[in-house]
Amino acid sequence: MAALSKGCLLPSVTGVLTDMFATYLIGLREGLEATLVVSILVAFLVKSQRKDRLVQVWAGVALAVVLSVLFGWMLTYTSTTLLADYRDRELFEAITSLAAVVFVTWMIFWMRKAARSIAGELRTRLTDALAVGSIAVAVMAFLAVVREGLETALIFYSAVQGVQTDGGPLYSLIGGVASAIVIGILLYGTAVRINLGKFFTWTGALLILVAAGILKYAVHDFQESGVLPGLNTLAFDISGTLDPSSWYGNVLAGMFNITPAPTVLETIAWVAYGIPVLAIFLKPAKRKPAPATVPTETTTTTPASTTQKS
Repeated sequence: MAALSKGCLLPSVTGVLTDMFATYLIGLREGLEATLVVSILVAFLVKSQRKDRLVQVWAGVALAVVLSVLFGWMLTYTSTTLLADYRDRELFEAITSLAAVVFVTWMIFWMRKAARSIAGELRTRLTDALAVGSIAVAVMAFLAVVREGLETALIFYSAVQGVQTDGGPLYSLIGGVASAIVIGILLYGTAVRINLGKFFTWTGALLILVAAGILKYAVHDFQESGVLPGLNTLAFDISGTLDPSSWYGNVLAGMFNITPAPTVLETIAWVAYGIPVLAIFLKPAKRKPAPATVPTETTTTTPASTTQKS
């Protein structure tokens, strides 16, 4: 009996840990992006001898955090309280999941493209804000952070649709954000250095697979609400091979929403999004060839011809 209870306990514990890791990854990735933005703003003000404007920056950051928390609460309140009909709740969750996939995809590719120029752009915007006044500085900091916060709230809400645990995913999300803040402080105040390019590449690839699972959730919710057909039309059933109660079944379901008996539309959505988007993201970016240097013509001065004596 002890061995049996341990065998039953392992998959459930694995599933909880997997769900928590997925939300931890979301918090770490989004939190680090926001932390890097804030550190760039703070460093610029410190080096520019404008520490008097740090208060406005932190005020803008605090307001962005509060708004993001309220947005997450609003999503949960709408789904659990305002929408009494089951189909309306499923439709709401499907739409939010679809929006989360759009935001994840945009965020991942935007960060890959803008990583090299983001510091310069932020410094330019902050310089303009300093010229306007303190309110402009607070607004600039607010806008720089609130995007990450709203994305985090939306992605987190969509990622935990299939999670049956209470509290764990939220705590792991907070842990991911806290880890990002610690990393940001170490990068700013010490000699610690990490390869941010590789970090964003690996976390981006994992988040694309997580987004594929969220899209599969969206399709399932659309089918549950009656918007899409085929709720009982399975693409395949490999429950005999991929045991959903096993530890590896919990890992695949918790991280990427890979289940042993998906519908046809769920399978099409996961494959049609996950494989091509991941391939495009991992494809090495083409480097622009360096402009050919045109050799400059050197003018040689010839000595004046001497006059011949007659």
